[in-house]
Amino acid sequence: MKRIVFFLIFLIHYSVIAQLSPSVAKYDLPKKRLLIQACSMYLFNANQGAIDVDSSVVLACKAYKLPVSMAYDEGFNNGAYVIGKDLIEKGDINSVKKLLPKTKGEDKVKLLLQLGNFYLFKPGTKPQDLQNAKTYIDEAVIVSKQLKIKKWQQQSLLLLGKYYFQANNQPEGKKIFLQVIADCRKQNDKKALAEALDAYGTLLFNLDPEKEKILQKVVSIYDSLKLEEKRIENYMKITTIYFWGGKVNEAKRRLYQNLIDLRKIGFSHQQFAETTLVYIELAQSNIPTALYYALKSVKRMEAEKDYTFGDIFYMRLGDVYNNYGHHEEALELYKKSIEIGQHTFDTGTWYKSFFSAVAAISLKGKTKEALEYIDLMTSKYPPKSIFDKMSLAFVKANCYDELKNFAQAEKYFKESAYYSKMIDSPETFREITHQYTVIALFYIRTKKPKEAKFYADKVFSLLESNKGRYNSPALLLLYYKTDSINGNYKASLEHYKNYKKLTDSIHGVDKNKQIEELKINYETANKEQKIKLLNDQSELQESELQKSKLLNSVSIWSLILLLVIIALLYNRYRLKQRNHAKLEIKEKEINQKNINLKHLLDEKEWLLKEIHHRVKNNLQTVISLLNSQSAYLENDMALSAIKNSQHRIHSMSLIHQKLYNSENISTINMPNYIKELVEYLRESFSLGQRIRFEVKIDPLELDVAHAVPLGLILNEAITNSIKYAFPEDKTGMIYVTLETKGENQYLLTIADNGIGFDANLSDKKANSFGMSLIKGLTDDLEGKLTMENNNGTILKIEFSQEFPLNQKRKVI
Repeated sequence: MKRIVFFLIFLIHYSVIAQLSPSVAKYDLPKKRLLIQACSMYLFNANQGAIDVDSSVVLACKAYKLPVSMAYDEGFNNGAYVIGKDLIEKGDINSVKKLLPKTKGEDKVKLLLQLGNFYLFKPGTKPQDLQNAKTYIDEAVIVSKQLKIKKWQQQSLLLLGKYYFQANNQPEGKKIFLQVIADCRKQNDKKALAEALDAYGTLLFNLDPEKEKILQKVVSIYDSLKLEEKRIENYMKITTIYFWGGKVNEAKRRLYQNLIDLRKIGFSHQQFAETTLVYIELAQSNIPTALYYALKSVKRMEAEKDYTFGDIFYMRLGDVYNNYGHHEEALELYKKSIEIGQHTFDTGTWYKSFFSAVAAISLKGKTKEALEYIDLMTSKYPPKSIFDKMSLAFVKANCYDELKNFAQAEKYFKESAYYSKMIDSPETFREITHQYTVIALFYIRTKKPKEAKFYADKVFSLLESNKGRYNSPALLLLYYKTDSINGNYKASLEHYKNYKKLTDSIHGVDKNKQIEELKINYETANKEQKIKLLNDQSELQESELQKSKLLNSVSIWSLILLLVIIALLYNRYRLKQRNHAKLEIKEKEINQKNINLKHLLDEKEWLLKEIHHRVKNNLQTVISLLNSQSAYLENDMALSAIKNSQHRIHSMSLIHQKLYNSENISTINMPNYIKELVEYLRESFSLGQRIRFEVKIDPLELDVAHAVPLGLILNEAITNSIKYAFPEDKTGMIYVTLETKGENQYLLTIADNGIGFDANLSDKKANSFGMSLIKGLTDDLEGKLTMENNNGTILKIEFSQEFPLNQKRKVI
C-alpha cells in the first residue's frame, strides 16, 4: 500500500482563509455587514473550533479595516449618527461611560446597548467582561421599559438572550428569545420577527435540527421583505449546516447558487464560496472544476495585487497539483503561501501550507529532507494550537512510516491520537476519523492486531455517532483489511473493489491529461498576458520619453518662475524684518507698562496689609486702654462690661491680624480664625479643664463682611455659655460648628450641655444686651436665628453668602 495516498487525503481536509479584496468603499452598509458575516463565518468554520465566533469577527473586521461594532449593532444602527459610536470604534470606553449619565431617552438605550455589545462580544470568555455586559444590558432593559418603545424593548431582550447563551445558560436564553419572537408575531412586525429568529437560530448548534427550520423561516421572511443581503447571509448559514451535517452534495449545490446570488447584487467578494467549492470538488476528485476555481482565485489576487489572504489561494492551487502528482509545482505554491502568511495578515493558514509542503517533499521521494524541513520550521515557528500539534505529530509519523522507522512512527501516531482526544468535535470529525483510520492500518501492517482493533473500533464508533458522514480510500482499505481478518471475505472483496475504483479515479491517466490541459491553458493565458504587458510597457516607454521632453521645457520655465518667486519672497522678508523691528519696540513699551502696573498692584496690596496692621494695632491699643481703665473700677457690672468689650474688640482685631499675615487679603480662613478665637476665650476665663470645647469647622473662607459679625456672635454666645451654663463651677462641654448646608448656604451652631435657659425670663435679665447684639448681627448677615433647650442651650444661625469663595488654601 502506498503511504502517499493517506498523506494526501489527510491534507485535503484542512480548511483555509479567504483573500482580502483591495477595497470595500464601494459597498453600502448592508453589503459591508454581509462581507463581515461571510468572512467571519468562513474563518470560524475553516479553523474548526480553534478560534471562537467573536474572534472570527474581529479577524474579519481587521482584515477589511471595518469597525467591529458594525457586526453587532445592526438593530440600532441604520447608518445614521449613533451617539458614542465613534468612541466605541476607537476603543475609548472610559469616555463612553462618562457620556452615559448625560444621556436620556433613546440615546441612553443606544449607548447602553453599545456598551453591552462591546463587553459581550469581546474575543475570549472573561467572567468580568460577561459581568460588565450583564450590567449594561439589564440597565438597557429597564430604560427601554420606561420609554415604552417596542423596538428598544425587543433589542434589549435580544441582547440579554445572547448574553445567556454566552454564559452557557441556554434554557434562560431560549426563554427570552421565544418571548421576543412571540411579541413580534403579536405585533405583526415581520422585520423584527426575522431579526429575532435570526439571532436565536444563529446561536443554536449546527447539528441542532431546530436550527435549519428557524433559518429557513428567516430566509423566507427576508425574501418577502426584499432584503437580499440578509437573505443571502442566512442562506449561507444553512449551507454551513449541510456541510457539517454530512450533506456535502447539497452544500455544494447551495454554494453554486450562492455565487449566482452574490453576482446579482454586485457583491464581488465571492472567494469564500469559491474556496469551499475547491475543497469539496477536490475531495470528490472533480479535478477540472477544482482547478478552475483555484486558478480563478489566484488570477484575481495577482491582478488586484492584494495578497492579504494570498496564502489560502496559493495553498489551494498547490493542493490540486499535489493530489495529482505535480509535486514540484505544488511545492513552489506552498512556499509562496508560507511567505505571504508570515509577512501579511497571519491567521495561521500558512502553517497548514507548511504541512502541505512537507507532503510535497515526501511525495517527491525525499522523505529525509521532509523531516529536516519539519525540524527547521518548527524550531523557528513551533505549533500554537492543539490542532496544529496534532497535525504535526501525524505528519512526522507518516514520514517515519515511509522510512520504515516503525518505532518512531508509532511514537508520533500515539502523540497524534493524544492530541485528537482534546479537540473531538463535529468540526474536526473528518480529520480525527482519518487519523484513527491510518493508525489502525499502520498496526495491521506491523502485525499488532490488538492495537489495530482498538483504533479500528474508534473509527467505527465515530462513524456510527456521526451517521457515516465520511468516506476515503483509507477507510475503504480499513474495511477491506478488517473484513479479511474477521473472515468476511465477500464484504472484504466488495470494499477492495470500491477502494480500487476510487484510487483509480484519482490517479487515472485521463485525470492527468485533464490537469495538463488546464495547466497549458493557464500558462498560455499567462504568456499572452505577458506579451500584452510587454506591448503596454513599450507604449509606456514612448509615452515616458514624450513626457521627459515636456518635463525639460517645464523645468526651465519653472526655474525662471522660481527665481521670480525668490525675489518676491526676499522683498517680503525685508518688509517683514522692518515690521518685526517696530513690533519689538512696541512690545518693550507694553512690557514696561505691565511692570509699572504690577508694581502699583504690589504697592496697593502692601498698603491694604498696612491698613489691616494698623487697625489691628489700634484695636489692641483700645483693649489696653480698657484694661487700664478696669484697674480703677470697683463696680462689678462695669468691670464685666469692659471685659466683654475687650473680648468683642479682640474678635475683630484677630480678623485684621489674619488679613495682615495672609497672602489673601480679601477672605478669612474660618477654621483657623474660630479655633484661635475659642482658645483666646478659654484662656481669658482661666477655665482649665472645667469647661472643654469641641470645634468642627468646614474648610471654607468668608469675606470680612461675614467674618466680623460671626466673630462677635461667637464671642457673645461662648461668653454666655461660660458665664451662665455651668453655675457653681460645674464641668461641661461647649460645641462650636460651622458647616456648609448647600450651595452658598451655611449653618453656625453654638451649643452647651449646661442648665439651659428659661424662656420666661424677661429681656432685662440674662445678658439681654448680648442677646440683642446677637440678633442685630444676625440681621446684618441676613440670617435666621433659632434657640432651643435640648440638654442645654443650642443657638443656631443660618445665613448665606452672596459671593461665595470656597477655595481652600494653606492654613496659616
